[in-house]
Formats: sequence, C-alpha cells, structure tokens
Amino acid sequence: MKFILGSGSPRRRELLAQIGVVADDIRAPDIDESPHKAELPRPYCARMAREKVAAVPADADDIVLCADTTVALGRRILGKPEDVAEAERFLRAMSGRRHKVITAVAVKRGDKLWERDVVSTVRMKSLAEDELHAYLATGDWDGKAGGYGIQGPAGVLIPWISGSFTGIVGLPLSETANLLRASGYPLYGERS
Repeated sequence: MKFILGSGSPRRRELLAQIGVVADDIRAPDIDESPHKAELPRPYCARMAREKVAAVPADADDIVLCADTTVALGRRILGKPEDVAEAERFLRAMSGRRHKVITAVAVKRGDKLWERDVVSTVRMKSLAEDELHAYLATGDWDGKAGGYGIQGPAGVLIPWISGSFTGIVGLPLSETANLLRASGYPLYGERS
C-alpha cells in the first residue's frame, strides 16, 4: 500500500505532515477545472475533488487523496486568478464582505471512494488602496483560489472566520484524518 497525494500544493503537504502523513508519491492530476454553466460553488468543488482523485493512476491497494479549494462570493466561483488584474478584481469584490471557502476532499482506495466537503465563512476587511496594492505586490495571490491565502501575507486582511482554518488553507485536517482512517490508512501510532 502506497499513499499518493494527488496535489502539487506545498500547503497540503505541510498540513498532512502536521498529522504525521507523508506521501509515498505525489501525482498531481491534470484535469479541466472549468465550472459547468450555472454550476454552484459547493457542487463544483466536490466534483473537482472527485474528478481529480479519479484521474490519479494508482494500484488497487494504494490510497489516493485529492482536494479542491473554492472561494465563493454568493453563487460566484472565484478561482485562481489568471493575472494581477483579476486578483485585484477578486479582492475588491470581497473587500468588506463575507465569503465562503469550500474545501472538498476525496480519498480513493481501489473502487471505493470517501469524500467530504467543509464550508467556512471568511470576512475580509475593507481594503484601503495602499493595503490592496501592497498585498498584490507580494505576488502571494498567484495560484490561490480567490487570489489570497489566509496563511500568508493576506492573513492581515482577514479579521474573522467561522469554520475550519485548515480547510481555508486547503485541507481540513479533522475531516481528512477521518477519511484516511476510513480508507485503512494508519494515523499516528497506528503504523507498525
């Protein structure tokens, strides 16, 4: 049995390490992450996690974990910005408002699938022009859903959350540990 992380995200590797899980292999899937027409954020996020885990090649006894994090402003999906201008539009839209961060996790072993999604609410402070431009200049927005990562420089822009901090970062650890345990992956001192 090998544990395969289907993600190139260094944040997910770091979060798994916090619970003593180190991937035997990393195989980031290459799938089309375009939302379907009128697809809502939560079903979209769950679909992405399922499609990612299905796209990772693995032996029947291997355990594969994939996740997707989606930022939702109402019914609108804010993906990874293509450029700094799109990141700025996302941040301006969230400024002074609450939004949802959804992380869906899918674990596959053979033909069995375990999945869970976690929805957290995040409030972004009203951004002053200098704060917005200073944050954009860090480049931290690149590659992050919604154009920010709470665990980095954008942490100063987030005065309040309700939900899972690790879910907002990209992998809800409590729920992920339960999925891994259900799939037969030994956690902590359970390994021989």
